[in-house]
Amino acid sequence: MRVMILTAGLGTRLRPHTFSKPKPLVSVAGKPVLAHIIDDLLDLEPEELICVTGYLGHQIEQFVRAHYSQIPLRFLVQHEMRGQADAIYLANDLTGPLLVVFGDGLVAIDKQRLRDKADEGIIYCKEVDDPRRFGVAVVEQGRITRLVEKPTEPVSNLAVVGFYYLPEARRLMEAIADIMERGIQLKGEYYLANALQVMIERGELLRAETVPMWRDCGTIEALLDTNRYLLEHGHSRSTQGDYAVIIPPVNIAPDAVIENSVIGPHVSIAAGAVVRNSIIKDSIINAGARIQSMIMTSSLIGDNAYVDGFSHELNVGDASDIRMG
Repeated sequence: MRVMILTAGLGTRLRPHTFSKPKPLVSVAGKPVLAHIIDDLLDLEPEELICVTGYLGHQIEQFVRAHYSQIPLRFLVQHEMRGQADAIYLANDLTGPLLVVFGDGLVAIDKQRLRDKADEGIIYCKEVDDPRRFGVAVVEQGRITRLVEKPTEPVSNLAVVGFYYLPEARRLMEAIADIMERGIQLKGEYYLANALQVMIERGELLRAETVPMWRDCGTIEALLDTNRYLLEHGHSRSTQGDYAVIIPPVNIAPDAVIENSVIGPHVSIAAGAVVRNSIIKDSIINAGARIQSMIMTSSLIGDNAYVDGFSHELNVGDASDIRMG
């Protein structure tokens, strides 16, 4: 099975952090979102990992090549943002089983069920209270009959979470070619849902598989929520500091410096960061950042930023210098 991860988005909802790095490389619970995604899929033993990149895509390629060279890799560039289906179609020569993954969220899937259902398509879904913000799947007698983007009427509460398994990639590529030829798009973008709907109408069997966990990483609030979840579910890593109180769960890099501070709960502090004379909870402090004399909560501090003397919620981009006084 091949795995394709779509990583070309601009990540505008995560600015200023995505001015300097692509959204999938924003860190949560000790490592980039993309690393969480790939690490969780390694035991599927993909025969090829395909990354579709765009904005700052060279950083994606450098990271993946540096950390996952044991997998056959391919990188494709979507030069113009024309939608998910257009991104997938860059690999229109693919045949055989394909898992398509959106690179801005974390999903827990039943991998054994995926292996058992290798001859059926699976669209992974999560029940939500308000389906109007999502694409949803309409299911009848065990199979998906319709996919609806952001429905105004409550046709289904099964939100599609950005994981799709297709037993034969060639049929997906043919459906994408069809919607492109017919110009089926929305605001200049070709949606994967429309191509999958074509497949359904041609008789493709697609089933909805409900997932136990889906965490978005596309906004500051969502990223902090995902950080809390991951720290509570196996990604906690503590360390000692000088005159420091550590309240788990936290994820603190071994070389981070913590002095005269109270850290936690739900704090991730990356390599090379320095925290002195501060109280920090429910926050992510990225690599090389320096925090001095702070009371901080619900904050995201970028790489190599310097913050001194605030008591607030902060969203500070890379290399910023913020001082009080």
